[in-house]
Parts: sequence; C-alpha cells; structure tokens
Amino acid sequence: MKIATFNINGIKARIEALPEWLSEARPDVALLQEIKSVDEAFPREIFEEMGYAVETHGQKSFNGVAILSRLPLEDIERGLPGDETDDQARYIEATVVGERDALRLCGLYLPNGNPAPGPKFDYKLAWMERLRTRANDLLAQEIPFVMAGDYNIIPQAEDAAQPDSWREDALFRLESRGAFRRLMNLGLTDAFRSRHPEPGHYSFWDYQAGAWNRNNGIRIDHLLLSPRAADMLTDAGIDKEIRGREKPSDHVPVWIEIDV
Repeated sequence: MKIATFNINGIKARIEALPEWLSEARPDVALLQEIKSVDEAFPREIFEEMGYAVETHGQKSFNGVAILSRLPLEDIERGLPGDETDDQARYIEATVVGERDALRLCGLYLPNGNPAPGPKFDYKLAWMERLRTRANDLLAQEIPFVMAGDYNIIPQAEDAAQPDSWREDALFRLESRGAFRRLMNLGLTDAFRSRHPEPGHYSFWDYQAGAWNRNNGIRIDHLLLSPRAADMLTDAGIDKEIRGREKPSDHVPVWIEIDV
C-alpha cells in the first residue's frame, strides 16, 4: 500500500496539478493538507472518477485536511481530541483495511506557530501535546497507525539547507523540536528518515527569494509510524521534481510503501 502526504496549498490552485500527480504516482491513499475549502465546495467528483473515496474536514479560505483512498474508509473522525473549543480544521482520522491488516490513518496540518513567542506559538505547542496524547491512546489500543501531514517542524539541523536562518522561527525553536521529540519518544518512527538518514532532503521550498532554484529547502512533511506499522515499512521517498512544474504548491508529496 502506497500512502502519501501532500500539502497542496489550496485545492482551487492545484485543481490540475493534483490529479496529474495522482495519475503518475498512483498512491493508494493521499492525505492532503491546506485544502482551503469547505466540505461542500471540495471538487470530490474529480477524484471519485479517478477511483478515490473522498473524506474532508474543511473550512473556508484556510486550513482543511482530506483523505483520498482507493480502498474503503471506515470509522471517520474529524478534529483532534482534547479541546472542544478548537474550531480549526486540522485533523482527520480513518481506518483503511489492507490484505492482512487494518491501518489507522491520521492526517494532520500542525499549526505554524509564528510569530514566536506569542499566542499562536502557545497554540502550536498545546496542539502538539494533544497530538501526543492521541498517539498514546492509539498505542494503548495496539492499533497500527500512521500520523502523516505537514508538521511545520524542522526536526534537526540536517533537515534545513540553512538551519541558522531558522533558529528563532516557530518551526525550529527548541520548544517545537522538544515537543516533536516527546511525540517520537512514544516509540514512533520517522518513516522517511529511517530509509534516508543522509542530509539534503527537503519537502518545502518557499515561493520567495528563489528558494527552489537555490535548493534552499526544509523537511517539514512527515509520516510517523507506530511500532507495528514501522515493521511493515518497505520504502519511502519524496516526489521532489513536481516542485519545478507549473503552478506548484510550495510543498511536495512525501510517501511510504507499507506491506499491510
């Protein structure tokens, strides 16, 4: 089963690029972030005609997550538990059943957190603690799962072309990286890094200052696997080349192949 995460930065803007990538890469599951659309306005028919079941958790103009799956989705849940007052559309869960096992899909768009320090940074850290709690709950249930999406976290210096320029940014501040480590320390595996330990791999290049042409990127899109899911991992990669195409997102897809 091929599972990909892709921050598309607006479904309207990517209405041609996304189906093109899906046709080429043929993921069984695509977890999307920043669809920037209410559920009713998401162009689900385009993807249903391609053979995908579509589940969304959207809101007007910003945020929003979705799951596209060639396999049936069960037990859909929208919103990250832990704060009933949080109305930002950043999290969706579903179960997909493979040939031998079921897998819980957790699609997320973690808050950016800038400017830091400040209320937005506090929200980011609180959201990450809720995510850690959710991961711990799933581990207790012994459900194999993947938590995938735009984490807005640069885990280590080798995940940025110019790490020094990010030191005070919410994506790379010590508090953010500490929260990420606490999540990982539950026993999760960074799928891509487990297969590609060397530096120089990125999933995001800013639209400004020629970042793409200079390869001034960062790796902030991650697929974290529970121990049972990590045992099933067979491959991982980044579809870097689509960043150079017409009307690209500033992110590119990151994917895994898992024997489930």
